[in-house]
Amino acid sequence: MHLRLVLFFYLMMIQLSAFGQSTEVSGQVKDQKGQALPGANVMIKGSYDGVSSGEDGSFQFQTSKQGYQILVIQMMGFKKIEMTIACEGEPILLEPITLKEEISELSAVTISAGALEASDENKAVILRPLDIVTTPSAMGDITGALQTLPGTSTVGNDGRLFVRGGDASEVGIYIDGLFVGNAYGSTAGNVPTRTRFNPNLFKGTFFSTGGYSAEFGQALSSTLALNTKDLSLRNQGDLSIMSIGGGYSHTLATEKESMTASANYFDLGPYQNLINQNFDFERPAYGWDVEFAGQKKLKKGGLLKALVRKEAGGLELWQPQPGIEGRGINVALKNDYTYVQSNWRNTLDKGWSLFAGAAYSRNVDNLGFDTLNTENTTSTLHAKSYAVKDFSDRIAMKIGVEYFHQHYTERLKRLGWSRNFTDRRVFAFTEWDWYLSSKLVFRTGLRAGHSSLASETLADPRFSFAFQISEASKVSLAAGSFHQMPVDNFRVINTNLKNSEAAHLIANYFYQQDGITFRAEGFYKSYQNLVTFEGETFDPQSLQNEGQGFARGVDIFFRDQKTFKNTDYWVTYSFVDSERKFDQFETRVQPAFSPRHNFSLVVKRFITPLKSQLGFSLSANDGYTYTDPNQPGEMNAKTKSFQDLSLSWSYLPKPNLIIHFACTNVLGRENVFGYNYSSTPNEEGIYTSLPSGQVAPRFLFLGVFLTLSKDKTANQLNNL
Repeated sequence: MHLRLVLFFYLMMIQLSAFGQSTEVSGQVKDQKGQALPGANVMIKGSYDGVSSGEDGSFQFQTSKQGYQILVIQMMGFKKIEMTIACEGEPILLEPITLKEEISELSAVTISAGALEASDENKAVILRPLDIVTTPSAMGDITGALQTLPGTSTVGNDGRLFVRGGDASEVGIYIDGLFVGNAYGSTAGNVPTRTRFNPNLFKGTFFSTGGYSAEFGQALSSTLALNTKDLSLRNQGDLSIMSIGGGYSHTLATEKESMTASANYFDLGPYQNLINQNFDFERPAYGWDVEFAGQKKLKKGGLLKALVRKEAGGLELWQPQPGIEGRGINVALKNDYTYVQSNWRNTLDKGWSLFAGAAYSRNVDNLGFDTLNTENTTSTLHAKSYAVKDFSDRIAMKIGVEYFHQHYTERLKRLGWSRNFTDRRVFAFTEWDWYLSSKLVFRTGLRAGHSSLASETLADPRFSFAFQISEASKVSLAAGSFHQMPVDNFRVINTNLKNSEAAHLIANYFYQQDGITFRAEGFYKSYQNLVTFEGETFDPQSLQNEGQGFARGVDIFFRDQKTFKNTDYWVTYSFVDSERKFDQFETRVQPAFSPRHNFSLVVKRFITPLKSQLGFSLSANDGYTYTDPNQPGEMNAKTKSFQDLSLSWSYLPKPNLIIHFACTNVLGRENVFGYNYSSTPNEEGIYTSLPSGQVAPRFLFLGVFLTLSKDKTANQLNNL
């Protein structure tokens, strides 16, 4: 019995001796610049043994753990470090420990040179989808709203996007990363066009005025990337009754899938009878469209989307001719358009994400011009796939391939004559983001491809970087090379035409804090291999890649959403100095679509007692150049300044009912965009002319939008 007690106390003393044997751990924590990091947590993994570093970054603590242990050092904003130490009772003095910055979506600086985010999911918001439908001068058109942003020019008798001295054909439009062929509605006779797609379809946009990603090509000046909504939130129906037509859309939604079907019809005939337009319509513009959009969550976390759109329409009018009496030339247009696309994306393990999609568009224009009847058909297939890999919080890669198949045909129906071309283009692209710190990021990119028709292989390097000056401000720089094939009606005449080329250089300053956004950007763009020809635009001859030019200038953007209660406004100014030798011009000229001074002001204020939002927008520029054959030289004259004051009123008598009224050019200014001259002089040796002006002194729009759902508070604004 005594022996057992002795053995018990002996074993107990051994254990107490071992338990009482502790190890002292000490060291210092620094950042990558060698500066001390106070407040870093240092501890033994799986225990309570540890301490926080002091003001000089040093730490010291004791642990009773024995053997090999894992020491954890961590601090918010830095990457955690784990290291193995041997706790054997002897003091451990560690070498200085360096923590690296952890780059997250919240802390990382983003590149803003040339880029205008229009998504409510991005911290650097310029325009939200809601802004697109409530900008008075836009009349619900996507490009109409974007024309109030820096870098764009308003060309009132066209309606398309013109960016920094570039033609509208130099803007590439994408939906969910897939190219949209013939994105604007077909038109004729100087009747302005619109984008084909309803802004309610999208959750946001990315509008690049230059220096854009290597993912996108076939655009010399700009890209507009539209991103469709993900899953819809609820079942609902949306009825719209407008002064020019009406429509209905219905949405069915579950937790894993949703679908929306819509149909719309418009006709300017009744409106023309009430408010006469400055056009001699034989048949005012009309059209219909049906659209289906579906989204489905897949089992392994992927998202599948599909979009189908079918539309048709037309118009017929008489176009007066200078020096000729009577109604002029009869112009008639009928259009048929189809767009189909589907895409899939998924996020995988180990930092990988994948995207794959394909889009097909087909546009048929039947155009009658006096006794000449033509049919133009364009079909474009675009397939794209890419992968994104986050190797770490400091290095990210995007790599992908895409394929274009394009076919274009022109036919003279009466003569049974036609001409066409088919082009196949293959591209590969890669882009790498290098986060040197949370305040400095570099992006390098390369895009390369081959055109079968032009027998031409191209490589476009691109580069950009951003540096965060303070928590609210940053500077960015972007540069690169960009190529684009000439427009179809030129290529079908000369299939040997090569790509036109542009080089971009952009410097940007961006500030955003407390509801204030300020953006200043300087740019320089050079052009090479622009298409030149002899003759008229509708009958070009001797087409060649012999043109060149430049565009340079500065953009200013200021937005204030805080100073005045319930008021949001933004101011834009752009200066563009552009000259180019192109089309039929023999010298470098300032293009008609590129005014030098462009200004816009948009103000929106919600008045709660009236349940109303009032809108005000003012657009102005210094006028458009044109050639007066009565004077020597090219582009030797300029119109008076363009000015447009537009107002809107949105009234919500009930949460699910919106009444919207808008009026453009309230003051009735007679804006002129150029002059059409007779082909020969009269008896006095003077070339007579007719002005090309606005469709009407004013355009009035009235719409009633009713949402039908179980949730009586739901309305169309919930989708934006």
